Amino acid sequence: MTVDLFQPARLGPLTLPNRVIMAPLTRSRTGSQGIPGPMNAEYYAQRASAGLIIAEATQVSAGARGYAYTPGIHDEAQVAGWTLVTDAVHRAGGRIFLQLWHVGRISHESLQPGGALPVAPSAIRPEGQAFTESGFQPHPTPRALETDEIPGIVEDFRRAAENARRAGFDGVEIHAANGYLIDQFLRDKTNRRTDRYGGSIENRARFLREVTEAVTGVWGGDRVGVRIAPVSPANDIADSSPQALFDHVVQVLNPFHLAYLHVVEGATGGPRDNAPFDFGALRRAFNGAYIANNGYDLALAQGVLREGKADLIAFGRPFIANPDLVTRLRSGAPLNEPDRATLYGGDAKGYTDYPALHRQAAE
Repeated sequence: MTVDLFQPARLGPLTLPNRVIMAPLTRSRTGSQGIPGPMNAEYYAQRASAGLIIAEATQVSAGARGYAYTPGIHDEAQVAGWTLVTDAVHRAGGRIFLQLWHVGRISHESLQPGGALPVAPSAIRPEGQAFTESGFQPHPTPRALETDEIPGIVEDFRRAAENARRAGFDGVEIHAANGYLIDQFLRDKTNRRTDRYGGSIENRARFLREVTEAVTGVWGGDRVGVRIAPVSPANDIADSSPQALFDHVVQVLNPFHLAYLHVVEGATGGPRDNAPFDFGALRRAFNGAYIANNGYDLALAQGVLREGKADLIAFGRPFIANPDLVTRLRSGAPLNEPDRATLYGGDAKGYTDYPALHRQAAE
């Protein structure tokens, strides 16, 4: 059967009305305490026609924070704020997962409790700068986690998964991509450990396996997804053998019978062919749905679905400026272009004020 972007799809226990997925998009609009509010609820509800919304990356603990004004899911005020969001999305007929996030070394002392150093698998400073409340500042050299500290971070993910459930989400996504903490454990560039979490591919994948076990213990596998980015250099990440590593990652994840694997194909937000990699091997080996991500337009999405290379397609930046992206794709209408000056931080401008087609027609 030929699959079309606008056909319904099953995703675990959910029936999605289409195969257009809203990818998680950091917008830095939840204030210094990371508490979503009515403006965030309006933003997500505007985009509820997506088959599934994957909400922006959200910190599992106070120490997981790496960017100013990003949301958390580790205290009661944050849970209450996210409940506003999920209620609004559900009233609009949508479905929404929360992406669970620990940034690891991609942080700064000013973003950490008590001005502490960020933590990482190994004490290796990343290139680049952190977005802090006082502007961009160079990343410091992180502190390497002690072996006996790691179970506490796994517990942070488990507790965050429970909080997401209380906040009314339909499921959760584990953020194991783009050079953040789980990805840092996976890669030999950032993981130089000599304990059971370092060295071999099997050991480097141990932290991901433990986090997945904890999160699926709360939700069940059929309401959990995992996001990976095998060849993306985002946040100064790399590995000497990405194909072998991520072939193994799929084998680690399969026993959990997850809802989906969300794969950034190529460089995050950049070229799709930046490095050789057989994404089809992951698709064939994984026993759940495959969400393809990165640089998709309508033609590419339809072609990939027709060829059976993916089950669902995630769109990121097009959703920023097009709250009614599904309608625009279906009708062939032109897309609004995002205002780059308002991508991160700020207020409703460049967030909830992008026009939908019906508004444009009325003006």
